[in-house]
Amino acid sequence: MRKGWVIAVVAATAVVSGCGDRSGSGSAPSPTTSHRLTVMSPAYADGGTIPRRYTCEGENVSPPLAVTGVPPQASSLAFLLQDPDAPRGTFTHWLVWDIDPHAGHLTAGEHPRGAAEGRNDFGRTGYGGPCPPRGDSPHRYVLTVYATDRRPDLTADATRADLLHALSGHTLATGTLTGRYGRQAD
Repeated sequence: MRKGWVIAVVAATAVVSGCGDRSGSGSAPSPTTSHRLTVMSPAYADGGTIPRRYTCEGENVSPPLAVTGVPPQASSLAFLLQDPDAPRGTFTHWLVWDIDPHAGHLTAGEHPRGAAEGRNDFGRTGYGGPCPPRGDSPHRYVLTVYATDRRPDLTADATRADLLHALSGHTLATGTLTGRYGRQAD
């Protein structure tokens, strides 16, 4: 009897711990397959320093991007740029969806044709470049690209949690590109 009780407690713990994060921001949807996208930028390598042009200290435009390995059955791509090192928890810099899965690449500052952008944590719609507090160690900026089997049904004021909820169960593949950026103390 004791063995059955232990199994039940372990199973219940697994179910409860898998219910999302405690911040209420939603958890990242996992791909329904093991397919991975390749996300690159000619502006910086994965793990490299993001050039000033793409930050709040520069032109504050999105970097040029290329995505390969999109599954042929994908209906849409979605981008989510986040700073997991922000002082008050993960900060969303950009969320965009309904991107043509065959687009392949975007130029610097390009708004994907036909795509919709949501509200970032600056309280604005569209791209908001890296802007960590002055003097902090460089922050990581993680761009996650999702290939989905349907176009998310979202409004222009959608948040990160809304996007992640819409992608849940519809993600075919993901890929990431991580850059770093820090600002000098005054």
